[in-house]
Amino acid sequence: MSTMIFVNLPVQSLQRSTDFWSALGFSFNPQFTDENATCLVIDEDHIYAMLLVPDFFQTFTSRQIADTATTIESMIALSAESREAVDTMADAALANGGSPAGDAQDFGYMYGRSFLDPDGHHWDVTWMDLNAAPAG
Repeated sequence: MSTMIFVNLPVQSLQRSTDFWSALGFSFNPQFTDENATCLVIDEDHIYAMLLVPDFFQTFTSRQIADTATTIESMIALSAESREAVDTMADAALANGGSPAGDAQDFGYMYGRSFLDPDGHHWDVTWMDLNAAPAG
């Protein structure tokens, strides 16, 4: 069995989050979706984000949930197939309730843009030409 990754993130509104990620072309697994959580499918075989309402999220930890207006708890990076795909996703995020998280970064062999989702979680979208990347 392959290792699967589940990123767990608190969100204020499951509907708002579902609408946002659907507008970016993602789907959800209804098997792991209810009034407390929804399962965002990033890669249907291995990678998911569990979007949890704060009260439910808090049942998994004794630590305080980060206030994303003033702190950052993580930066989650997604790969894209092309520079154009980076722009398409970042533009869709900004058009559907996201906000910019920094300037575009262009290194020739690597291009990326960042955005904050409606709950303030930081996401990077990056394309890289591995054949052109500098050696270690």
